[in-house]
Amino acid sequence: MKFIESERKKAIDEKLQTVSQKIAALWAVQCAEHVIRYFDQERPKDNRPRKAVDAARAWARGRINVGDARKTAFAAHAAARTAKSDAAIAAARAAGQAAATAHMTGHAIHASTYAAKSVFYATDGDLKAVDQERMWQYDRLCELAIFIKKE
Repeated sequence: MKFIESERKKAIDEKLQTVSQKIAALWAVQCAEHVIRYFDQERPKDNRPRKAVDAARAWARGRINVGDARKTAFAAHAAARTAKSDAAIAAARAAGQAAATAHMTGHAIHASTYAAKSVFYATDGDLKAVDQERMWQYDRLCELAIFIKKE
């Protein structure tokens, strides 16, 4: 089954251009956390994707350096290669891309796309579910951008 993208991705891309790398990383964390259960259900003892999500959050808060975040990103992608279902693979890759956002802001959109793919595969290709996921992602990005600006 081939992933079909939601039209909402364009709005997400445009909004991402207006936020800082740290906001993008925190948003990528939210995207990955929203679907990580699909990996956890299949591989409950493998915590590499969760460690990547935690590292992305820690980097955005200034608690770890880029190199440490990148190591967890590579580990999450290695975990993805051990998963069987497409939903679990995409969820682990979302976590890896979230951590990689510490290295380059452009990884944030990939975290969201892998999260959308995870939903697509978990719902047997339900395009409405993908669109809802993308709408949720956009709303989270807008809320995070507003919240951070007010601090």
